[in-house]
Amino acid sequence: MALTPQWLDELRARITLSALIGRTVKVTKAGREFKACCPFHNEKSPSFTINDEKGFYHCFGCSAHGDAIRWMTDQRGLSFMDAIKELAAEAGMEVPAPDPKAAQRAERANNLYDVMTAAQEWFVTQLLGVEGAGARGYLRQRGFTEQTIRDFGFGLAPDNRTGLKTALKQFGDPMLIEAGLLISVDGKAPYDRFRGRLMIPIRDPRGRVIAFGGRILGEGEPKYLNSPDTPLFDKGRTLYNLDKCSPASRQTGRVIVVEGYMDVIAIAQAGFADAVAPLGTALTEQQIQMLWRMTEKPLLCFDGDAAGQKAAMRAALRALPLLKPGHSLQFVTLPQGQDPDDLVKASGATALTTLLESSEPLVERLWKAELSSGPLDTPEDRAGLKQRLGAHMANITDVEIRRHYANAFRERYDDLFAPRRSQSFTPSARGQKPNWRKPHTLPPGAETKNFNAKGSDFLIQGVLAALLRNPALIAQHHEALSDFVPPDPNHAALLNGMLNESFGKETLDTEGLITILGEKLYNVASTLLHSNGKVFAFNRGEFGTGGNGFSNVSKDLGEAIRLMKQRPALEEALERATHLASLEMTEETFAEQQRLRNEKKAFDDRIIEFFRRDTDSL
Repeated sequence: MALTPQWLDELRARITLSALIGRTVKVTKAGREFKACCPFHNEKSPSFTINDEKGFYHCFGCSAHGDAIRWMTDQRGLSFMDAIKELAAEAGMEVPAPDPKAAQRAERANNLYDVMTAAQEWFVTQLLGVEGAGARGYLRQRGFTEQTIRDFGFGLAPDNRTGLKTALKQFGDPMLIEAGLLISVDGKAPYDRFRGRLMIPIRDPRGRVIAFGGRILGEGEPKYLNSPDTPLFDKGRTLYNLDKCSPASRQTGRVIVVEGYMDVIAIAQAGFADAVAPLGTALTEQQIQMLWRMTEKPLLCFDGDAAGQKAAMRAALRALPLLKPGHSLQFVTLPQGQDPDDLVKASGATALTTLLESSEPLVERLWKAELSSGPLDTPEDRAGLKQRLGAHMANITDVEIRRHYANAFRERYDDLFAPRRSQSFTPSARGQKPNWRKPHTLPPGAETKNFNAKGSDFLIQGVLAALLRNPALIAQHHEALSDFVPPDPNHAALLNGMLNESFGKETLDTEGLITILGEKLYNVASTLLHSNGKVFAFNRGEFGTGGNGFSNVSKDLGEAIRLMKQRPALEEALERATHLASLEMTEETFAEQQRLRNEKKAFDDRIIEFFRRDTDSL
């Protein structure tokens, strides 16, 4: 099927975007544009704009951006071709004809939809008939209401090898086999796949039945049986209840992922309509991407047993290479041995809501998993922990996210294992009097100008000066600083020297440190010490290594180091976006350049406001 750029442009031009969006979202006129509360995230004041002239929408809150086709795929959950067909029908355009083979596949798929619809109707009829008494009793025992049974389309496959085959004989055995409803075995007549099971239809995003899940009634294995992969159904690319969850999640701003369809149905009845489940497999990469189209941080709420927690960990590992800014996974830990259905029945919907609100991020789940995977008593054990965390970081493809994970893991590691000192002085011969000396006094003229908040290295200078004034801080932040190289060679050499000298030394004061650094770095260190670094909170006054004062300094310095390490990546991204915009100025390149400029300005403002002493310090 040839969809040329010209044909797609014509399609977009014929669609009034504000009218299309206005069918599901309340829009109001705002000058030459329209505005609305963004349907992709919860907000109380409108930040979602629609420009009919340019044919695109944009949210200044969550950065959702796209045209009419993107709206149909992201908000309506349609496939690309389904979106094209619906828009073309509305615009009065004919979709270019597919090639003969594609047409045959489409026709066969349409016939299979008819087969699945007929099968669903037959299963429902059996549940409501005489043979369905036992199944209806099971549903009542599970606490499902009549409304829930109807909404989710429960049915029954009688314990009969040819019941469905006979009922749908008009379609023929080959089509029933292709739909996954019959099993074909060499030398034997095809027979019903589902027998003696409570039937649950599995639907696509448009609500069409594409497969079934069957829960056995009575004893037997497997307990749950799903349709095999068919032209309509790929279990690794399908999420159960997506058709109902998608509109519900636009209201709640979340998506809950549970292990099975019975959990989905149980918590939906309790008021959680925004839930989906994978279908007998671990959460796949394709399913994670589908979840991110609905929400940036889906909540994984797997069973509280060992198997459920292993499934959650598998999902975490699969997500690592896919991570992108703003998109991750959150994890909900259920009580040991309980699934969401058990929790709601035992403690009510409020208990589940409380757990959802206290979910933990992906980075925390990985840290806890590795921390509990073995002993940490020896240096070798701790090195093993670092190695495992490093392996997780290596799987993250986004450079900036990988840097943040490195910082997060390092902070947690330091909290556990970094050396702590109770005093800020070296005992004298008598063992009591502090031996703390002020920084080296410089000759006149050694002072430098004030730090420039607009400069790229002002924060680096402040951090280095803080380390020189309080050498005990070097060991505390050794891990965070070890992979950072300042752009100024003199600063890089100074930092490297300080890190080397602090390693293994229990006490180190400013005068001693400067002396050890030697003549080559003396002037660099002295200049930093006499710069106007006191605009930073962590450079005000002199502290020992004990008490709340030192603790606050260390905390402020840790935040400064994180910001210092983030800034080069942000500047690099802005430089790259500016270069792309200069080569080809499009809406996308311009928007990205502006986004990064605004982000950099906000970043600079955050540094200034966080560390300045007063309004005219900088």
